[in-house]
Amino acid sequence: MKSLIKKNLTGKKVLLFFIISSSLYFLMLFGTIPHLHKITNGVKILDMMPTGYNLAYTKKLMDALGETGRHYYLFRQLPVDLVYPFFFAISNCLIISWFLKKLGKHDSSWFFVCYLPLIAGFLDYAENFTIISILNSYPEITNNLVQVSNLFSVLKSSLTTVSLTALLVIILVWGFRKLTTKPGKIAG
Repeated sequence: MKSLIKKNLTGKKVLLFFIISSSLYFLMLFGTIPHLHKITNGVKILDMMPTGYNLAYTKKLMDALGETGRHYYLFRQLPVDLVYPFFFAISNCLIISWFLKKLGKHDSSWFFVCYLPLIAGFLDYAENFTIISILNSYPEITNNLVQVSNLFSVLKSSLTTVSLTALLVIILVWGFRKLTTKPGKIAG
């Protein structure tokens, strides 16, 4: 995996994946998600519940969505959210790798940080597939299905936060070094 990441570490690829990831994120953030929140009168969708949810909340959401909202969630929101995790995971993995290379830490144990967004992306897929199961099984939603979906939602949110925080710290360290090091002395 490390060699595949290094092989694809070009400025054009990093930028391309970042642009696609950001575009999909903004499409959901300013398009599909607000539309669903309008349908539900503000009841948040499961994807937007970083601290989790339970069976009662899930049933409340499914009822608030109604048939039209559940259809929109299943055939508008989730298709975008089935593409987004791939681009989020790859772009953030490559961006972290890019800055680690600039810091001269590309071949150190710090490289494991590159894997965090990949795992978060995998968890996002797991969350999405359980939400699809919930939508398809409505009104016969089981507590076990909701608990599994909730687990994936919380883990996805937590690991996404950790990976983005790690990226921010790495960028700040790089920026600090860039500002405090004489020209020509920075690794990368």
